[in-house]
Amino acid sequence: MIKIRSSEITPEHIYLSRRRFMVGIGALAASSALLAACGTQGAAVKEEESKPTDLKTTATTDELGDKLTSFEAVTNYNNYYEFSTSKEMVAKLAKDFKTSPWTIEVGGLVNKPQTYGFEDLLKKFTQQERIYRLRCVEAWSMVIPWQGFPLAELLKEVEPTSKAKYVRFETLFDPEQLPGQQSAWYTWPYAEGLRLDEAMNDLAILSTGLYGKELLPQNGAPLRLVVPWKYGFKSIKSIVKIELVEEQPTSLWMAAAPNEYGFYANVNPAVDHPRWSQASERRIGEFGRRPTLPFNGYEEEVAQLYKDMDLRANY
Repeated sequence: MIKIRSSEITPEHIYLSRRRFMVGIGALAASSALLAACGTQGAAVKEEESKPTDLKTTATTDELGDKLTSFEAVTNYNNYYEFSTSKEMVAKLAKDFKTSPWTIEVGGLVNKPQTYGFEDLLKKFTQQERIYRLRCVEAWSMVIPWQGFPLAELLKEVEPTSKAKYVRFETLFDPEQLPGQQSAWYTWPYAEGLRLDEAMNDLAILSTGLYGKELLPQNGAPLRLVVPWKYGFKSIKSIVKIELVEEQPTSLWMAAAPNEYGFYANVNPAVDHPRWSQASERRIGEFGRRPTLPFNGYEEEVAQLYKDMDLRANY
């Protein structure tokens, strides 16, 4: 059981009021967080070490009233196997990771393939703030204020063809900068995928920052996916390639342990991981455990995507 210092429990005092965001086809409150950041030991990241963005976080809770996880925790306890399997070591090892210049190739079954410089994405797509809950498959969770833009905006820009059924994402492959990629246990580079209709859902975003600041390397800088109704490993980090494809992609974790990690990875308290229960979770910064919510609390927004599907077989 990971113990969090008391200094990590309360979000920074400068975030004084709650903010809600309305996006897309109706009133969609922003809320949830995905993948990979939490913190306890290791090199603590101070607020001033991350450059501010145009947005300033003023929220203290999400739409369910859950407190934000502290900035220190979010940036010092990270699942990022490209650096290390130790969550407390990632921030140290990622300190000198180079995120500029950075390009993202978007292609495959599209009418208008594009290669974007990261700065071009920042200028082209409107940045919004959304509070998203992150639920990790190891049965812990966080609440994080992310900055970014809907993945759907980027996909509409490249115009998927009628044959496109899935979106495949790929992380940078650079074993010199990412020492974990020297491990032969996994098939690198890290790859993930979504069904096209999942990718077009307004909750799915490409994140460029958190807590009003640019993403730090340990959190997936400069660009990462956030899919809040799925387990955190779906929210791929440091993206360099997005490809529209006809066949379901095989992700790194599907290849490594297909009996444990399926393509969909929807948060489902009724389906246990083979080695532990998923019925409850421990929120980083809190004592005790809380029940896990179906689809991580976003059932109303996404359940229709899986109508008539067996969510035990399609785990």
